[in-house]
Amino acid sequence: MTSYLRRRATAVTAVTAAATLALTSLTVQPASAEPTQHIPNGDFTTGTTGWWSTDNAPLSATGGQLCAEVPAGTSNAWDVSLGHNDIPLANGAAYELSFRAHASAPVTVRANVQLNEAPYTAALSRAVALTTEAQTFDYTFTSNLDSANGTLTFQLGGSAEAYTFCLDDVSLTSEAATPPAGPEQLENGDFADGTAGWYSYGTTATGVDDGQLCATVPSGLPNPWDAGIGQNNVTLKAGSSYTLSFDATATPGATVRAAVQLGAEPYTSYLSRDVALTPTRQHLEYTLTASEDTTAGQVAFQVGGAAAEYRLCLDNVSLIGGEEKPPYVPETGPRVRVNQVGYLPDGPKNATLVTEATAALDWQLKNAAGDVVKSGRSTPRGVDAASGQNVHTIDFSAHTTAGTGYTLVADGQTSHPFDISATVYQQLRSDALQFFSIQRSGIAIDGDLFGEQYARPAGHLGVAPNKGDTDVPCRANTCDYRLDVRGGWYDAGDHGKYVVNGGIAVQQLMSTFERTKTAVTAAHGAALADSTLRVPERGNKVPDILDEARWELEFLMRMQVPAGQPFAGMAHHKVHDANWTGIPMQPQDDPEQRELHPPSTAATLNLAATAAQCARLFAPYDAAFSAKCLTAARTAYAAAKANPAKPAQDLGGGGGGYGDDDVSDEFYWAAAELYLTTGEAAFLTDVTASRHHTGDVFAATGFGWGSTAALGRLDLATVPSALPAADRQRIRQSVVTAADSYLATLTAQAYGLPMPGDAGSYFWGANSNILNNVQVLATAFDLTGAAKYRDGAVQGVDYIFGRNALNQSYVTGWGEKASQNQHSRIFAHQKDAKLPHPPAGSLAGGANAGLDDPFAKALLTGCKPMFCYVDDIESYATNEIAINWNSALAWVASFLADQGKAESAPAVSCRAAYTNYGDWADKTGFTAQLAVTNTGTKTIDGWTVRFAFLGGQRLREAWSTEAAQSGATVTARNTTTNQRIQPGATVYFGFNATTPGGPNPAPELITLNGAACHRS
Repeated sequence: MTSYLRRRATAVTAVTAAATLALTSLTVQPASAEPTQHIPNGDFTTGTTGWWSTDNAPLSATGGQLCAEVPAGTSNAWDVSLGHNDIPLANGAAYELSFRAHASAPVTVRANVQLNEAPYTAALSRAVALTTEAQTFDYTFTSNLDSANGTLTFQLGGSAEAYTFCLDDVSLTSEAATPPAGPEQLENGDFADGTAGWYSYGTTATGVDDGQLCATVPSGLPNPWDAGIGQNNVTLKAGSSYTLSFDATATPGATVRAAVQLGAEPYTSYLSRDVALTPTRQHLEYTLTASEDTTAGQVAFQVGGAAAEYRLCLDNVSLIGGEEKPPYVPETGPRVRVNQVGYLPDGPKNATLVTEATAALDWQLKNAAGDVVKSGRSTPRGVDAASGQNVHTIDFSAHTTAGTGYTLVADGQTSHPFDISATVYQQLRSDALQFFSIQRSGIAIDGDLFGEQYARPAGHLGVAPNKGDTDVPCRANTCDYRLDVRGGWYDAGDHGKYVVNGGIAVQQLMSTFERTKTAVTAAHGAALADSTLRVPERGNKVPDILDEARWELEFLMRMQVPAGQPFAGMAHHKVHDANWTGIPMQPQDDPEQRELHPPSTAATLNLAATAAQCARLFAPYDAAFSAKCLTAARTAYAAAKANPAKPAQDLGGGGGGYGDDDVSDEFYWAAAELYLTTGEAAFLTDVTASRHHTGDVFAATGFGWGSTAALGRLDLATVPSALPAADRQRIRQSVVTAADSYLATLTAQAYGLPMPGDAGSYFWGANSNILNNVQVLATAFDLTGAAKYRDGAVQGVDYIFGRNALNQSYVTGWGEKASQNQHSRIFAHQKDAKLPHPPAGSLAGGANAGLDDPFAKALLTGCKPMFCYVDDIESYATNEIAINWNSALAWVASFLADQGKAESAPAVSCRAAYTNYGDWADKTGFTAQLAVTNTGTKTIDGWTVRFAFLGGQRLREAWSTEAAQSGATVTARNTTTNQRIQPGATVYFGFNATTPGGPNPAPELITLNGAACHRS
């Protein structure tokens, strides 16, 4: 998943309480030494000595000035630059930059003091508005960098018109840093990482502007605490002194309250000062002594109560003091790492032992009574790259006796307990899918279905304080209409709803059901039928998983641009709050304005693909809804072809970007789904013309929302169609070839997961990509029946459930040590004990070597990839929940649950031939016959044959059988005259069926008494 930052917040309550404190207000930092000059030729008396420029801006020094001719038409500010290198940067040192500059025409340039090497971090970055008259500019800053390779750079590009830039009297001086009295307790106080780590509420237009955190504070708020900016989870030590310092402006002026306090009831105050701010930047410092130990401290700027609207800006916010935090050491438990949930009796059973030993070690498998039931020797694997650990593997697959409370003992360590059972994953299917119902928007969550702790009123329906999703405007200046976009699923830890993430999520739910038509172990969908899951619509004669998918599909279609509007037929990329909200924040309490963001080609193709799949799956249950889906799909696909390169626009606000620069994969996926549903040649032409049709769409690190070609390939491989036989076989072989590659990866990894061990394979949401690779392995098993692919899929989930370096199950409620503090505004028990943890079956994003959030970066810097995870609500880059992660879990969980049944599969051998005699003259139906042959050695006495239609075909009458239809599935039973099928004998029966139009391919799966028949 593309990294996107999510701000966190907790509302601030004003209280007063006794505290020991002292006050010092400073506007000027005292100099500790004679300033050091870092620009020896700032007056250009020696020409351009020491200065450089890009090739498109040659320098000249005349009349005591340095001038450059800046060309027109460059894209970015940095495309034209000049500067001075060899600037030493010292962390904590005070710097002052001064220069005179003008331009031949008014223009804004940027002055940076930054690293002169990757990642080019800036210690200072300021926009400089120039006129034709020379002006003097002065900036002071405190360096947050240590490097001898700094640079002063003036970035001049991005102008539509050419101009001349001139510079004079450049000075950059520094003073020696005064050692702080203790460690820094705040993160990102200079806002170099945007708003990461900071919350805001009650303000508008909040964000980082020119290196400062700025917000517009509305008038009419009666109390200071009715709006605020701050940071939570600050550690304070009783008796320790702290210095709070910050720079601030308010335009036109206002009084704000700076506070250090407890961030939860009773909100004990350790410091509270009212500060009169003006448009002139002030530096302020306050000292305090903490009166108690806490890790729940809060630095808060309470900014409400002003008579008139004003603009507040903060910079260089710091809280120095206390004690250094001890280094974080994760609790990893026993060194024998197992799947803490359990193993299938006839499936693979593997564990990983962390040990310093290099030779094989003895291991013992013990039952719940402590008796040794199996023993053996481990296999040394050396140092595992992903974890940095010396490890052995243990294979105890030979033990097939079911039981609970097993443990594995090796090297003096005893694993967490686990079960061996054919039903070990049965409940996981239900739990993984209930996540979506509880994540629904626009509907009350029923405590009777999901537990009272999860009950809540409907959110975002325009009931105060919600602005709601029933009448949503566009982000400013992007459209002039409003849409009703209620419903759907909240995407992740926030309340945003994103079409591209919703697309892959709903596709995987629909494919979980569609698999039941073609996979023998899925038993024709009995476990996903009506009233099998916890959904509000149970009992309506529609499979529950399709009811859940429909909730999202309805939302996706509401995101379509109406006819008559610009980009009609396309889909808006996303809808979310105008500003980030804090944690916790229940959907019904969200006060922010909801906004539609502009349509994108990617979102439009997600709509086209999922609506096309919807059309064929819902046809047997709701013909009108099926037709609506197909109309939306056709309209969206046509709109995407008319606008093939309209990227998502990241316009800010309280949501993630989800940008995608290559939509060729979405075009392939959408064309594939439309072809499978309609059988039309035009869509097949687009499928076969795509480079993805013959390319490798199965990356080593899996597929995801930004790489969806694999979704089209998997459906082309499994869903019945009229593809030419050779092409169909090639497609199916590509899935098997990818599965072979994932098996090789799994075998090479000492922790047994189908993901490479380098740091680049551990990224934001990688757990879902691991599960998507498991889906490919599982699909290869469904296609071939080869046990190695089933075993690979079953073993591939061991990592998710605890067989990993952290000994951590990543699914709430599943495993001895399971994630429970995932990043979520709704399930924020870690922030508010009255709120629940995420529901059982919620998947955490997982280890992320990128450490893309400040909390993880501060805690885990230097971690080996598999250790780059923490079960804390603050770590959104390693521990968030998301619908596209849980959809991967739901697909795999359903497959795993079906495999327990495979252990008692019927011993029937058969061959089936399906003959379609063609459409009737009026094209309203067709006639077909099945011939089923007993290829076994025993007589079959009584038979039931099942198969599924592609979509809306309906059985009208049948002969030589007693036949009935439920949904798309036809069940044909023997009559009294053909009950027995002798070895080598064949039974024949036929039927007439009506059709709403579209293709009538032969069914992919035909079963006899539950066993799959070979096709002829």
